[in-house]
Amino acid sequence: MSIARKARRSGAIKARLKPEMIYVPGGEFTMGSDHHYVEEKPAHRVKVNGFWIDKTPVTNAEFKRFVKETGHVTFAEIAPDPKDYPGALPHMLRAGSLVFKKTQGPVDLTNWSNWWSFTFGADWRHPYGPGSSIKGLDDHPVVHIAYRDAEAYAKWAGKELPTEAEWEYAARGGLDGREFAWGDELEPGGKCVANTWQGEFPWQNLMKDGFEGTSPVGIYPPNGYGLYDMIGNVWEWTTDWYASSHKQQQSCCMPVNPRGPRAEDSYDPCQPNIKIPRKVIKGGSHLCAPNYCRRYRPAARHAEPIDTSTCHLGFRCIKRERSGEIGKVSG
Repeated sequence: MSIARKARRSGAIKARLKPEMIYVPGGEFTMGSDHHYVEEKPAHRVKVNGFWIDKTPVTNAEFKRFVKETGHVTFAEIAPDPKDYPGALPHMLRAGSLVFKKTQGPVDLTNWSNWWSFTFGADWRHPYGPGSSIKGLDDHPVVHIAYRDAEAYAKWAGKELPTEAEWEYAARGGLDGREFAWGDELEPGGKCVANTWQGEFPWQNLMKDGFEGTSPVGIYPPNGYGLYDMIGNVWEWTTDWYASSHKQQQSCCMPVNPRGPRAEDSYDPCQPNIKIPRKVIKGGSHLCAPNYCRRYRPAARHAEPIDTSTCHLGFRCIKRERSGEIGKVSG
């Protein structure tokens, strides 16, 4: 590649970088929690190197620019390949995504199908299915993003996706060991400081925070690093394959820039015939409620198959201070 071409390529990448990235200095912190869901255990000390991270989740306006420049087609816009879903009903093998449907009243909370519906035609442009749009929502986080879509955007922008440890460290904002990104109270002084669900999920949303769905990015107070929406609004992808606990990170030495397990170790044991690996998602969303999903905390984590997109899942990107040092362990 010629020098001129390299310069043009470098300039094009820089022009695409979100101007508002925040530098998070490296350091040690307590990852996970021993006080909530089993997958967060055990709490353990880890260390990460410094990195730059997007100030907010990627918005509809930013993703729209990416699609316009690249022609990218998201996973939700492509009909599933029958070979990947043995036993699937033929009429279900159509392009679409998962959409939340508020129920009429209390339902069995052990059955997520009571409020989730695979909706044909739902995608990032049509968040609630055909007939819906993102008109007027340019500053809302983009949703219905599968892992490969987030990865493609990050590559286009000259960035990467964060590891679970990097994401959690950034979300804590320097408040090591605290319950939330802002302290130890969910609603300090009775004030909503993140877009979550108030009321009885999935039928009663009191909307004390003013929003029933996603909210514009950056309207709630930032955390200690100046980052917005690390908690609530939308879940965010990380690069780590999911494990049911943090036990794999326990050792005699403090993990440095830890990574998750192998892809094959992340398969859902409840679906042995479907070998679709799962990534860790973080941060909770506007659907997280005290009576159902208390995952509006930095330590919280959840498994998401890489082929799955939803109306409450987005992402943000990072740029590492020193690439190539992921996975080392201090001695």
